[in-house]
Amino acid sequence: QVQLVESGGGLVQAGGSLRLSCAASGRTSSTNAMGWFRPAPGKERECVAATKWSGGSTYYADSVKGRFTISRDNAKNTVYLQMSSLKPEDTAVYYCAVVVWASMSGYYWGQGTQVTVSS
Repeated sequence: QVQLVESGGGLVQAGGSLRLSCAASGRTSSTNAMGWFRPAPGKERECVAATKWSGGSTYYADSVKGRFTISRDNAKNTVYLQMSSLKPEDTAVYYCAVVVWASMSGYYWGQGTQVTVSS
């Protein structure tokens, strides 16, 4: 089992920035990658950004490329999502999860953190 705790959400004006954090605990050594998800039309949740714990591979959804940056601190078992140039359509509950890289699907979900972008 892996436990995930997100933090860092909040209310921000369009064009602003926020940084989300996801602290992982438990059997993190059994995981290969972590990511951030949010609800999307036609899907329960879509992966907006993901990173492998080693090797430097990252993934970004087209909707956030150039605006969001995912990073990790292996020593702290923590993954971050730096969100910049935020838009009202980025408003969502953001979830951290362990990622299956081949499918960009997630499991072992965190509780979610609300991000609200006002226009």
